[in-house]
This record gives sequence, C-alpha cells and structure tokens, in this order.
Amino acid sequence: MTMQIKAFSEREILKFRAETKGTSERIHFNNAGASMPPDIVVETVIQYLKVEAIHGGYETEFVYREQLENVYNLIARLIHADKDEVAIVENASMAWGLAFNGIAFKKGDVVITSEMEYVTNLLGFLNAKKEHGIEIRVIPNDELGNLSLSELEDAITPHTKLIAITHIASTAGAVVPIIEIGKIARKHNILYLVDACQTIGQVPINVKEIGCDILSVTGRKFLRAPRGTGFLYVKKGIQDKFKILFMDGHTAQLISEDAFKIRNDGRRFELYEKSRALTLGLGKAIEYALDIGVGRIWQRIQFLANAMRRQLENMDGINVHDMGEQKCGIVTFSVNGVDSLQVKTELATKKINVSVGAAKSTLIYMNRNHLSSVVRASVHYYNTEEEIKGMCKALESIVKSRPHPLPDGNLQEFR
Repeated sequence: MTMQIKAFSEREILKFRAETKGTSERIHFNNAGASMPPDIVVETVIQYLKVEAIHGGYETEFVYREQLENVYNLIARLIHADKDEVAIVENASMAWGLAFNGIAFKKGDVVITSEMEYVTNLLGFLNAKKEHGIEIRVIPNDELGNLSLSELEDAITPHTKLIAITHIASTAGAVVPIIEIGKIARKHNILYLVDACQTIGQVPINVKEIGCDILSVTGRKFLRAPRGTGFLYVKKGIQDKFKILFMDGHTAQLISEDAFKIRNDGRRFELYEKSRALTLGLGKAIEYALDIGVGRIWQRIQFLANAMRRQLENMDGINVHDMGEQKCGIVTFSVNGVDSLQVKTELATKKINVSVGAAKSTLIYMNRNHLSSVVRASVHYYNTEEEIKGMCKALESIVKSRPHPLPDGNLQEFR
C-alpha cells in the first residue's frame, strides 16, 4: 500500500520563500544549475568564517568538530547508507572521477551506459578507452524516450565490468529507472555506478533499494547546499577494490618509514584539506531537506514541472522536448526561430533565471534527437504556479517578436 504524501500548504510555501531571500528578487528556474540556498545555509557558512577569522582555522575546526562529524551522519540518513561509506568532496564530477578512475580496468573490459550521460562521464569513458582499452556500450532510448531494460541486460557479457548510469540527465526531463537497473546489475554481479548529481534533494534516494555500489552527488543543485560541496558513496564491502588516486595523512597512515595503511572507511576517498564552512553549509542544507521531507519535495517538484510543461505545450512557437515515462523537475524546450541563448538572455532582463542546455552536455542524447541546444527551466518546491505563468507570459513576448520567414526562405525581422 502506497503511503499518501501530504502536499505543501500555501502557508508552508510562503514560509520556504520567506526563508530564501532570493525568491523576493527574481524568478529562479535554474535549480538544475544551482538552487537558491535557504538563508540558514548562507548564515551557517558566514558565521563559521567569522569565527574562523577571529580564532584561527584549526582552532575553530576543533570547536566545531562534533558538528562537522555530524555531516557524515546526515549524508548517511539522506541516502540510507552507513557513515563509513561516505566521503565529502567538492562536487559530483570529483566524486564520480575518484570512483571511476579507481576501478582496475583492463583491455577488453566493457562499460555499459546510456545515451543520457553527462560530458564529464563521457570524457571519463573515452579516457579509459584510450588508457586501458575498454569498450563502451551505449544503450539507446526507445522511441518514447525510455531506456530499454531488456536491451541493457542483453548487452551484458562476461567482459562487462561496469554499468554506469546517470539517473537524471543535464538536458532532459526524463528519469532513468535506476532501481530496475540495479536488480539487473546484482543478478549478474556487475559493479554499478549511479550519477545522482541532478537527483539528490529532488528525488528520495535509498542506496540499498537502488543496489548501487557507487553514488556520486553534488550539493549545489536540488539539495540547495553551497557551491563547492558534494559527496561520494562507496559500498563498504567493495572499498578495498578501488585504487586510491590521492593520499595524505587523512587518507592513510604511516606505520613505519617503509609502509603505510589506507584507512578502512569511505573517507579514504577524500583529502584532509577542505572548507569546513562549506561542509557545515552542506550539512545544514541536508538537515533542512530532511526536516521538510524529500518525498514531499519530489511530489511538489513533479506537480510544478507538469504544470509548466502543460502551459508550454499549449503555446504557439514553443517545442517541449522532454520524453520518457517518468519526468522530473527539469523542463526543456525551444522557441521556434530564436536561439536558446537569446531566450535565456531576454528572460534574464525580466529577472527570470533559466539556463541553456548545450549539445556537449549530453552529446549522445542531443545528437540522436537532432538538438543543438535547449532552454532548460528547472523548478523547485519554493517556486510557484504564478512564477510559471510569469515565465510563459515573458515567452509569449519573445515568440511575438521573433523573425518571420519570407516566402523565399529568408528571414525578416518582425518590427
């Protein structure tokens, strides 16, 4: 029986907005780039820096040692892991790279992935192909925009080393079925890496339910944490199988002048030196999300994103590009005859933030769908239906002022 999730009340939405100063300044639909942080997250970072400036860096770290340690507990709660399976790093790309490049690939190993992979991950695959001679097998989406689970399983051979999947792509609204893929990975005993960069803070994540061995995460997007934060999850039982790419006295300990020992938890993947202020900001953002409830956040995001898609689909001159059975808070579209960057720039003059999804960000997906760029509008729970209407009204003005084609195919500017 599915538990009924309580929708946010208008009073709660007003509270979230009151606790986020930026919402009074502009309409922010670039949450897939970087969300507006809650004021308490900003205050946490600033307060720590103020104390550090007066008392000293190491001294302040000692005073806050329990709060800093608790961030690992909060991450573990958020993804349903153990805190010994977590490393705090600067961003999802670093988390993904530390894990992927720590895998002992050999010539002929096969990595299975999807067409939704982000540029950083594609570069990692290509570099491993160049350095180690691996093969890359891309599972395409079907005509409805869904990844074929049967085709993915059929692609598995004795040479398959890794299944690497991005849960939510950078330039598309579809959600890849990572739980079902996890069942396939476990069935065939294949290492499974999930990029949850666009997921965390938007969709509830349970690494045990997913069955992934590795999860890479950033803080700045839907989690609403400061930029420069992220974390890596690596399942306890397989941590020893990874090469450690960087070491310091935090990662390992010298046991003699001739020998060292790697620590036996997830922090083997991180280095000692990092911003303690940002770490506390990450923890506060997680705490804020947990207090609200990620399930409620996900329900609100889906409601707003669906409302945005419906309004855009009913507008002349707008093409919505999102496909797939399940969709997320990322809405991608284009305006006929108007470059995506121009749309973004014109919306910015009206204090509406969106972003441009370039082909290079998810090159395989964009190429297969013949897209050079898209406008990406990404909603969060603190956004409102009125803000969606405001964006659509601004888009109507852009559509009306676009160039109109002449009979000979040339363009004439509408004046």
